[in-house]
Order: sequence, then C-alpha cells, then structure tokens
Amino acid sequence: MTTNFEDLECWQRCNELKIFVKENVLLNLPKSERYELYSQLLRASRSATANIAEGWGRYHYKENIKFLLNARGSVAEILDHSLEARSCDYINEETLDEIRIKTTRCIQIVNGYIRYLRKENEK
Repeated sequence: MTTNFEDLECWQRCNELKIFVKENVLLNLPKSERYELYSQLLRASRSATANIAEGWGRYHYKENIKFLLNARGSVAEILDHSLEARSCDYINEETLDEIRIKTTRCIQIVNGYIRYLRKENEK
C-alpha cells in the first residue's frame, strides 16, 4: 500500500513526462504560442499528475478510477498537442518520438492501476 500518491508509479511517470514537456517542448515554442499551445500543453501535463493525486486522495475505488481516466485523457492530450507542435516545426521528430514513448508508457501504467483498482473493488 502506498503512503502517498508520489509513491505511485503512474504519478512518477506522468511527472517525468511533465518535466520532459517543460524542458523540451515548452521552451521551444514561439512567443506567439504563449497563450495557445504553450498554455494547453502546460495545463494537460499538470492535469495528468493532479488527477492521479486527487484520485489517490478519494475514499472509494470508483472515484479514484474516475480521476485516473481523466489523467489518461490528459496524457493523450499531451501527445495531440505535441503532434501539433511538430506539424508547426516547433519541435523535431526525435522529441516527438520521445513523447510518444513516454505517453504510451504512462497510459499503460495508468491502465494497469485502473485494472488493479477494479479487481480490489470486486473483493
């Protein structure tokens, strides 16, 4: 059993993704995107970890799962915004490939945690 949401592998991986996005995508966006793509990417990356944390703090499994589904959606949104950044030549293909790898891993781990919680709820 975890003593804090920071112990969850899904939170750790999403946090790594958030840091990667900040360091490798947001810094490369032009000022003209400051209130559009920059803001959307930042919010999505923050939302992934925040939803995992909020779900962990809930009492019931079903509530936790709801927030994990939101986190999974935010991770998918990060990939979508990164695809947009690539299509505008704000990031290179290598950065996009790394985001694909990281988002896929985050989604896999979140899905695993959801499966675990659903099984625990059946007990």
